[in-house]
Amino acid sequence: MKAAGWFVIAVALVFQSGCRSADWIERTLVTVDVTGVWEGNYIAATGSSDVVLVLQQQGSRVTGQRSYVGAGSNVGVFLRDAAIEGTVNGDTFNFHDVNNTFLEVTLIVNGDEMAGVTQKGSRWHLRRRPQ
Repeated sequence: MKAAGWFVIAVALVFQSGCRSADWIERTLVTVDVTGVWEGNYIAATGSSDVVLVLQQQGSRVTGQRSYVGAGSNVGVFLRDAAIEGTVNGDTFNFHDVNNTFLEVTLIVNGDEMAGVTQKGSRWHLRRRPQ
């Protein structure tokens, strides 16, 4: 009877470890590639601007440059270019300025377009520049 009990426990542990493995795979799943130049706009209550992101992706890690072009009113300190870093998880791209984590953006990637909002509610919409 003791051997049967240990067998049941061993089987349960095997199944449990398999479930953990699936969660780890889902968290690290990369299904989109955001490498390239993305152009679009940023709209906030205080103003708007055209935006350009130049991105390089390696696995789920993304680095690059953010620039505002032809900035509208009241964009203020965000007018300067900035290095950015972020991650891709599934179809979601999250990034922030390297030297200023105040700007955090979450974008949903759909083919050659991505759109989303900042933590402050500003809207972003970008399109990948054809190569």
